[in-house]
Amino acid sequence: MHLVERGPELTALAEVLTASAAGTGGAVLVSGGIGCGKSELLDAVRGRAEQDGFVVLAAVGCWAERESPGGVLGQLLRYAGAPWASADRIADLLDGLGAAGPVPEAEPRTLDATTSAALHQLCTEVLHVAERVPVLICVDDVQFADAVSQHWLIQLLGRLRNTRVAVVAAECVLSRPTNPRLRAELLRLPSYRRIPLQRLSPAGVATVLHRHLDPDTAAALVSEVHQVSAGNPLLVRALVEDQRAGDRPPAAGARIRVGEAYGDAVLSCVLRGRPVLMRAAQALAVLDEGADSDALAVRLLDDEEPATVRRGLDALDTAGLLDRGALRHPVATAALRASVPAHERARLHRRIAELLYSDGAPPTRVARHLVAADRALPDWALPVLRAAAERHLVENRAADAYACVEVALGICADESLRVSLKALLTSAAWLLNPSMSVRHLGELAEALREGRLGDRHALMLAKYLLWHGRFDEAAEAIERIVARGEENDPAGSAELRATREILAASYPALVSGRLRPPERTARPTRDPRVRSAAALSSLLAGGDEDEAVADAEACMRAMRLTKKTQEALMCAVATLQFADRLPAAASWCDHWLAEARAWQVPLWEAEFASLRASIALRQGNPLLARQLAEAALKQVPLESWGVCIGGPLANLVQAATDTGDHEAASTYLEMPVPEGMFKSRFGLYYLHARGRFQLENGRPHAALNDLTTCGQLMTSWGFDRPALVPWRAEAAQAYLLAGDVARARTLAREQLALVGPRASRTRGMSLRVLAAVSPPGERADLLTEAVEVLRGCGDQAQLAQALGDLGCLHYQAGRPARARPLVETAARLARACGARPILRRLPLEAGPARPEPADPAEQVSRVAALSLLSGAERRVAALAARGHTNREISRRLCITVSTVEQHLTRTFRKLGVKTRADLPEEIVLDMAVAG
Repeated sequence: MHLVERGPELTALAEVLTASAAGTGGAVLVSGGIGCGKSELLDAVRGRAEQDGFVVLAAVGCWAERESPGGVLGQLLRYAGAPWASADRIADLLDGLGAAGPVPEAEPRTLDATTSAALHQLCTEVLHVAERVPVLICVDDVQFADAVSQHWLIQLLGRLRNTRVAVVAAECVLSRPTNPRLRAELLRLPSYRRIPLQRLSPAGVATVLHRHLDPDTAAALVSEVHQVSAGNPLLVRALVEDQRAGDRPPAAGARIRVGEAYGDAVLSCVLRGRPVLMRAAQALAVLDEGADSDALAVRLLDDEEPATVRRGLDALDTAGLLDRGALRHPVATAALRASVPAHERARLHRRIAELLYSDGAPPTRVARHLVAADRALPDWALPVLRAAAERHLVENRAADAYACVEVALGICADESLRVSLKALLTSAAWLLNPSMSVRHLGELAEALREGRLGDRHALMLAKYLLWHGRFDEAAEAIERIVARGEENDPAGSAELRATREILAASYPALVSGRLRPPERTARPTRDPRVRSAAALSSLLAGGDEDEAVADAEACMRAMRLTKKTQEALMCAVATLQFADRLPAAASWCDHWLAEARAWQVPLWEAEFASLRASIALRQGNPLLARQLAEAALKQVPLESWGVCIGGPLANLVQAATDTGDHEAASTYLEMPVPEGMFKSRFGLYYLHARGRFQLENGRPHAALNDLTTCGQLMTSWGFDRPALVPWRAEAAQAYLLAGDVARARTLAREQLALVGPRASRTRGMSLRVLAAVSPPGERADLLTEAVEVLRGCGDQAQLAQALGDLGCLHYQAGRPARARPLVETAARLARACGARPILRRLPLEAGPARPEPADPAEQVSRVAALSLLSGAERRVAALAARGHTNREISRRLCITVSTVEQHLTRTFRKLGVKTRADLPEEIVLDMAVAG
């Protein structure tokens, strides 16, 4: 496998063997990086030599045996198959070398006379054999050969000319270079050849992959395998094994699996050299600093000669393990880091932090290593960790911030400083899981009362207390902040003003009870956080809808997702939602949800997912809503949501109810919720969802209890907007089910009056509910208008209900031809959004089959004629076909009677009819189901 792209090298070695067999002698030095195929090349030349009748003497140098005198020489000459004249004499000479003790790497003259004589005699024995049969001497990893064996090789090379001996040595480019005298002796030989081995090219990698993987997989992985292995044959083989194992999924954005085999191969590479090679590789793994880490690694290993460490790093680079001075792949980093004992890792991290600190590196870079070191940190570590935590919070890296503050608290003895550190820890914990922050809230609230907590942290503390339903403590905190702010800055900070607007929108019970509501001014600030929060609170309080929407969208365009803007962005999206701008709300929420996922902040992702679920419900997509709500609770568990749990739970209950999964809805309703939830906006969602569940299960009185409670809270808070929670519509249906038609009709009319004339989802739903409680003669017009409104508002479930109701009305009036397409369209929409309760209520089997037209060509002609009508002509014709007079049509469409007459005249001409009675029924159906 590793002999791919080694054809020229094999040819050169074969030529040396041929020349040596002819009596000219020859020597080859094969050089290459770790794992680049030197050993395989030597195995190949040994096999060739044996076929050609050579006696092959082979040995491998080893770092661990470099102090054993004659170790490599013993491997060579103890070969039992060699035709020695006196094997016993050779054994005695070798034993004598071993008994002489270690010999330094030095000039030959430093050897004692006995050792020199023995080496000379052993050379002579090899040359005697060569007189009878050619000899090949192969030494792998010659750079690790002991000094005595190297001296013997030097002597042999000096007598190699005109012999039938070939010497092939392989050296690895490592931190220990080959003996310079041995190199010099090789260079003196006229037959000497040096063969450098390069790493595999992409074409070579492709050849290897095609030998071991299926063609499609091989072709797809060539580029990535070459990138990860850098063409090192040993690593290529390891990656092939990882692909075959298939037990590790590819990394994100990759097709290749890099797993255990690759990590083991990397360790194998670095273990082949001196210990300094492993230490250098481990230093890079612990550093994990990206490009140019090698320069810092040289300083880190300050107990080694810099030149030695640099040679080791060069060896790693030659082997393809590095990329711009850093380890090439995270799996290599992980494998090497795991090979470092824990205490040594901590020591290395402390030393790295010291070096970076002395270089003036950014606090976040230094802190990463301080966190990993954890103990026995210097005094300067505390301010560095604090600065790093604050920076991490600004950059939305909550987990990193939390780790920094935890270590800082462990080394901080100053109680006043510990308060601000605990505030930082709470802020970081909040973003990861709000429950993690609970244990610090009491201590921080006490610090605030004692004046030991600054306003910046106090404001965040107030929000955390509100989340967990500790309203009295939150109110006290906010009152203190407001008092201090008005004393020092009458205008107040933008963050404080934004917070007060958020309180007004989300915790109205607190504002109406203890806190002064925010002052209403026309666009009081340019700060987008304040404007977006004010847009929501103003909309809920009955402010101008278009202005609120414009402010919300303008503010979102001016902000990016950060710790300071996340709440304001939630307010902006909610403003679009409660203004029934559902496509825009969904688009913006999808954008921020993607941003939250990219930042990997669990709380943000959970909150935006829950908000997107509520939008999906309003778009008539309960399946998506349930998926998103479940994802929200997966990111942040139920017990960590505090009073805001009303949002995701309401979404789950309503989605399950809308899809007919009443068992799941009942299970969700059994989950415990905090009492404080009903003092917040989130309690309204929960009451509404529970009321709808009761209504769907035929319990109108239980439903009314929840829905009227919801309505009372909304009214008392000044939030009585049907687009927020359409409690009247659901209560009207509950009264209808309970037999109180008059009360039902009153509520339905109230809701329609509140939503106003603008076409919106809430208006369409209100028209549908009003039709249900109105006299039969009024229902057709109300339902037709409901269909027309809902068709353009995006709520497929509500549209399905309105179409189904209109279809049922036509069946009851004995018009099955008009009813059937409406019911069929309703069924299609209900199936698409998973609304099984709607589907069950549709009369899919009612009425006779639709008669086929006597003349199909006539039907085609009539449909074609309808396509000639303009939108205005269609609307006038549809109303005329339903029996409305010209004056009634004029009032409905806000046009003059003359215009109505003109539209009808053109319509009659285009359709070829003379009276209203002749207008085809398709024009009515066309206006009802088009969209």
